[in-house]
Amino acid sequence: MENSSEYSSDPQGGAHSPLYSGATPEQVAADLAPLIDFAADGLPLDELRRLIEGQLLPHLMDYSHPGFQSMFNGAAEAGALLGAQVALAANQGVTNWQVSPGGAMLEELCVGALCRLFDLSPESDATFMYSGTYANQQALYLALHRHAQRAGFDLAQYGVSGFDAPERLSILVSADAHFSLRHAVRMLGLGEHALMSVPVDENRRIDLDTLREIIYRCRATHDFFCMVATAGTTATGAVDPIAPMADLCGEIGAWLHVDGAYGYAYKLVPGWSHLFVGDRRADSITWDPHKQLSIPIPNSLLFLRDSDEFARMALHSAYFNRADDPHPNPGLKSPPSTRPMAALPLVSSLRHRGLDRIVSDLQAPLAAIRDLASELESRAEIQTCHTPDTGILCLRVVPKPGMKESEIDELQHLLYRRTLAGGRRAVAITTLDGRPALRLVAVDPTAALQQFLETIHELVQLAVEVSGPHFQQGD
Repeated sequence: MENSSEYSSDPQGGAHSPLYSGATPEQVAADLAPLIDFAADGLPLDELRRLIEGQLLPHLMDYSHPGFQSMFNGAAEAGALLGAQVALAANQGVTNWQVSPGGAMLEELCVGALCRLFDLSPESDATFMYSGTYANQQALYLALHRHAQRAGFDLAQYGVSGFDAPERLSILVSADAHFSLRHAVRMLGLGEHALMSVPVDENRRIDLDTLREIIYRCRATHDFFCMVATAGTTATGAVDPIAPMADLCGEIGAWLHVDGAYGYAYKLVPGWSHLFVGDRRADSITWDPHKQLSIPIPNSLLFLRDSDEFARMALHSAYFNRADDPHPNPGLKSPPSTRPMAALPLVSSLRHRGLDRIVSDLQAPLAAIRDLASELESRAEIQTCHTPDTGILCLRVVPKPGMKESEIDELQHLLYRRTLAGGRRAVAITTLDGRPALRLVAVDPTAALQQFLETIHELVQLAVEVSGPHFQQGD
């Protein structure tokens, strides 16, 4: 890599090494250009390896860095890495017995064990997905398919045109629900108007009183066929009240989907499991092990309370997934006819660490964020935006009294940009009730309170420096 010393990271890692090269997009593009020079002659593997190590690796984000406090990514855990390496070398497609007997059976056994681990109903089942986005999309399709069946037609055959008034179709979601639900209604042909956003309460959970009011006020004009409870919003980590939402779904005959892509693993942690009461009554649940368990991407699942509901996804062909095939074919439960052996890295990680360590690894970041929120209660220069349910805390830095709201808003954006550009820490930014807030995320099992307090210290110092008498918006 040209000028590699300018971007080189500390090979030993640690808090004082950079998160990534710090290079600009133009510099990264220039360094990567040799990799995509698809020439007539190939490169020896040793030379290709040096090219990748020199030109690409310095620009990748170091997820194991203690200053990486912005997203849900994590470095692959040792047991998971072993499974991923075997899966990659074997290169199995696992959706069908005839292409991978061991891969297909491993997936079926794994999802059964996971249903038992999460104490779901005996009739439950699951399938691996490429991402939580696709899991959410499939859940909404299944909900709509069941709604169509109740209306007397097959959604797979007639689509939304089979409904007498498709414009009435509606899905109730939290105002903080994940944007993948917007992708889902787009792909299903419902349009974004089908999502009815429900305000959140002071702790960023869906407001039950408002939810009930909307349901009873709008039932004459809307067909609420699905409700989504988010179990760990990506904005603040809040867990919507699943059990009361299940009650409401029972009253109106709606499908309850729990988007637990980020937070569902925390059901396994004593002290946090109560947040997920009612999950056994959900029709579907999304979970991303690659978020909390350091499993290589892709590693996502969709659970169903009733395994028979997966039949709504089944497609047969003359050569693949035949209707008369007696073997287990996981591909009948989701659209891709080819998927990697994602079950193996999860299985190998769970077996390597054991459940006691898994729970300990999950608890550490939750405790770190909980303790951080407690420590910041007395800090006048920090405004916390919520009480954390899980491993996320949003806050605003206000270094001096009397600042205008517009100045405070711009300061949060400036702190985010300056911190990321500094290359030693990464915090995220989000918008809550129309105002920007900095967002600290803990998923790494080594996360500790002191690491986050150091980040707070640096944010406050930077805020004091840039918000002096000459502070101007857009600095």
